[in-house]
Amino acid sequence: MSPDSLYQLRCRECGKTWGNVPRSFCEDCFSPLEVAYDYDALKKIARRENLSSRSFNMWRYSELLPLGEGFTPPTATGGTPLVLSHKLAAQWGIKNLYLKNDAVCFPSLSFKDRVVGTALAAARRFGFETVGCSSTGNLANAVAAQAAQQGFDACVFIPADLEPAKVLNTAVYGARIVRINGNYDHVNRLCAQIADRFQWGLVNVNLRPYYSEGSKTHGYEIAEQLGWRLPDNVVVPMAGGSLITKIAKAFKELVTLGWVNDKPVKFFGAQATGCSPISDGVKRNLARFEPQKPNTIARSLAIGNPADGPFAMKLIRDSGGWAEDVSDPEIVDAIQLLAETEGIFTETAGGVTVGVTRKLFAQNRIKPEETTVICITGNGLKTTDAIAAEFPATEAIAPRLEAFEAYLDAQLGATAAGAKT
Repeated sequence: MSPDSLYQLRCRECGKTWGNVPRSFCEDCFSPLEVAYDYDALKKIARRENLSSRSFNMWRYSELLPLGEGFTPPTATGGTPLVLSHKLAAQWGIKNLYLKNDAVCFPSLSFKDRVVGTALAAARRFGFETVGCSSTGNLANAVAAQAAQQGFDACVFIPADLEPAKVLNTAVYGARIVRINGNYDHVNRLCAQIADRFQWGLVNVNLRPYYSEGSKTHGYEIAEQLGWRLPDNVVVPMAGGSLITKIAKAFKELVTLGWVNDKPVKFFGAQATGCSPISDGVKRNLARFEPQKPNTIARSLAIGNPADGPFAMKLIRDSGGWAEDVSDPEIVDAIQLLAETEGIFTETAGGVTVGVTRKLFAQNRIKPEETTVICITGNGLKTTDAIAAEFPATEAIAPRLEAFEAYLDAQLGATAAGAKT
């Protein structure tokens, strides 16, 4: 059975179908396109028992992804841990808390490796030789790394104020980097024009419907790692708003295929207060979010006019979930909290999800006995500048035992003094 017979692009608003082409919006109503599947046909070829012989990475779910005829997986992307929390859960007084840790996703240490995997499969299929993206950092890393692996020319476009570590993590792979004096929304508008003019495959522009399908594998893995069960709650960071909707789509597909039992899942969206259009819209019960000018250390989430914002808001409301946001100091505190309790070093986006989850428990929106998954989407080594001030360099001591003993006495004395106060 040809893959083209299993899926095609369809308008999310008017329902018109467009076949399989590098296009992201409907020419009739200008609404976004998404990949729609023939689930009756998929039921005949996609079977859960087939997974047992496959490696644990995102490509084990290949029948459920928009891949071309004869596709060969280029890298072992995905297959990241679902970590059962012990110390953090105990500190919060809850039982079944899990951390889906895409901070260790291959090859560039964020969940964006998943979406680039499906986007570059589409780029190869449509004959693009140059690929690129508009990015707040992680996507640029993933495009540059996988383009180098697969032999594409890469050109990425980023706001000029991105974290140095993320810029370096793109440059090292040999990609051309174009820095733009503006925020992500300015960069994205420029990329829409570039995709048309140069006929390049920009993964989150003209390849966006295929790109976003890669996020579903984050949800597939959660369900499989829970023993083919759905959680009660999922807390997801929101930038453009796509990831939260694709995890929901993954869960719905697994129910449709009969791989998991149906049950209600509440979706909770997490944003930084300095860029929280979706969270603000949910909390104020707006029909549509109001765009914002980003001002936060969580630059990977700094999209003031999120493309999938309306769909994320609807999902959150329909599921009975909620959206919250946290300040920059709360983000830094949550990064430290996760590292000190679970040994996971997350970037600022992960600080957002952990900080928001703490708020949701305090607000009693998430119950202590429920199974809750926090999505950690990027590695802390990418945003060290956000927390560097919290860890100043200590004074060096002489290489002598008495120097260490004096140091230890001073440390213990300081600890005791702190305990008394």
